[in-house]
Amino acid sequence: MQFFKHLRLGISSYWDAMLFIHRKRWYWYILIPAALMLVIYAMGDLLRTHTVVPNFASMNGIVWYAIQLMIEISIALLLMKFAKYLVVIVLSPLLSFLSQKCEKELTGNRYPFNLNLLIEDVKRGLKIALRNIMWEYFFFLIIFVVSKFGWENPRESPVFYLTFFIGFFYYGFSFIDYINERRRLEVHESIFFIRQHRGLAIGIGAIYSLLILVPVDLSALFSIHQIFNDTSTGVPRFLLHLFLWLCASIAPILAIIAATISMHKLVDLSKNSYSVKKTE
Repeated sequence: MQFFKHLRLGISSYWDAMLFIHRKRWYWYILIPAALMLVIYAMGDLLRTHTVVPNFASMNGIVWYAIQLMIEISIALLLMKFAKYLVVIVLSPLLSFLSQKCEKELTGNRYPFNLNLLIEDVKRGLKIALRNIMWEYFFFLIIFVVSKFGWENPRESPVFYLTFFIGFFYYGFSFIDYINERRRLEVHESIFFIRQHRGLAIGIGAIYSLLILVPVDLSALFSIHQIFNDTSTGVPRFLLHLFLWLCASIAPILAIIAATISMHKLVDLSKNSYSVKKTE
């Protein structure tokens, strides 16, 4: 069955991606999301501990104090709790660059810089992202309501696990679309292609999700006092979350390279007429 063939291709491409990174010595690319994740968290922690000096001399002072406090707390929580997701959004240009670089190594294809085309690709990326978020949320609501009928806690329903597979699909969708952009497929054409290769999208998205959604607590990397004051628990906790942080950091790099390799095996990217060959 084609679905399972494509699923295996998506999953096995991660091994190929790891070998590819090792062979090309692209380790330092992993440091970019790793460092960015820590910077985002540190900014959130700084905002969280920042003291807002209240001005109770007037009602306006009280109101502005409350607004400023809520804004700072909200931004801090966003930066600290959702650092992994913000990293992926910020890394979009890097992921596009890595996909092109990987394709060049595999096929010799080059894609000369074009500002107008870049702007259109950014618009397309936002359109795809918003579409995927809306559809994923739509399916989540349906599954949640259906689960609610049979279980007091919908998350205990076997049906609820479908939300994970839907998430896998849309995560993989996003990475595959980077390649479809260079193939100059229209949005509706890319959607049709990925629907025809659902197994590939789910395979790419599944491994990515397992890595990016690991329960890493970045605060453990900053708890210097706990590490040295209680070495019996502090050091193991530090090492565990250091490992999980590296897993989350490597996830987007591995995923975009795996998506590029698997797409090359599937459609032979060397035949892309919109590319310029390295030998030319």
